[in-house]
This record gives sequence, C-alpha cells and structure tokens, in this order.
Amino acid sequence: MPKKLTEAEMPTADYAFYGLVWAGTTMTDRVDKALVKAHDLPVSWFEVMLWLASSPDPVPASVLGNSTLLSRSQVSRVVDALQGRGLVTRTPSVRDARSVEVSLTPAGRAVFEAADTTRREALAPVFTDLLDAEDLEALGTVWRKLKAAAKAAQAE
Repeated sequence: MPKKLTEAEMPTADYAFYGLVWAGTTMTDRVDKALVKAHDLPVSWFEVMLWLASSPDPVPASVLGNSTLLSRSQVSRVVDALQGRGLVTRTPSVRDARSVEVSLTPAGRAVFEAADTTRREALAPVFTDLLDAEDLEALGTVWRKLKAAAKAAQAE
C-alpha cells in the first residue's frame, strides 16, 4: 500500500486545498449528524432555513437556488419537504408572477432557532473553541477571496 504524503512532502497549495476539503466535509458531517439526531433536520434543510432566517422578506426560490450549495432541483425538493412539515410557505411573487417566494413559518423559525443552537454546539469543540479571533478573521479573509474569484469567473 502506498504511503500517505506528509504535510512536508506536499506542495503548500495542495495541503491547503486538502485541508479545506477535509474541514468542510468533517464539519458538515458532524453538524448533519447532530441536526438529524436532535431535530430530524438534515444539514441541507438547515442551509435553506438559514438563508430564509437571514432575510427579513420572503426569498425568491431562484435566489435560494443561486445562493445555497445545493442545486436548484435539490432546493426544490428541500422546500417541498420543509413545506410538508409546515416549516415554510410558498407564495406567488408580487414582483414576478412567474416566480414564487419562500419564507419560514413561525414554527419554522422556532425549529431553525433550536437547530442553530444545536449547530453551534456541535461545532464549538472542533471549530470555534479551538480558533481565536485572529484565526477566524483569517478564514473569513480566505473565504471572501475565494468567493470573489468565483463570482468574477461566473461573470466572464
């Protein structure tokens, strides 16, 4: 069996990329397990609810499809499931008759708030409790740079 490369044997960019993938996968899995166990709420559902909870107004379904890490068809299935549980409503858009807007119901807001507490508790020992303010700011800087580059590439 081939030997795994150590950090010292990997190019810096490869090690950094591997670290981002590992961290994202590990933390997403940890949060997903905690949310499913405590709230029967997969992390993909939580992600949609997070976007909805962050907006004071109903969110066009197309915006959810462009904003989340989910495909548009996945967003549609998640919204269907959330609506089936009474956590979101769909209403015709007042701005575009061809579009629908999605918002959390009061029950959805309550479930989201409880789930968000669970998410924070699940991440604390492996993320926020380990990193100081400087670490978190550095990660935020990296995130903003990567996101800006992706946005610029889409505009081309």
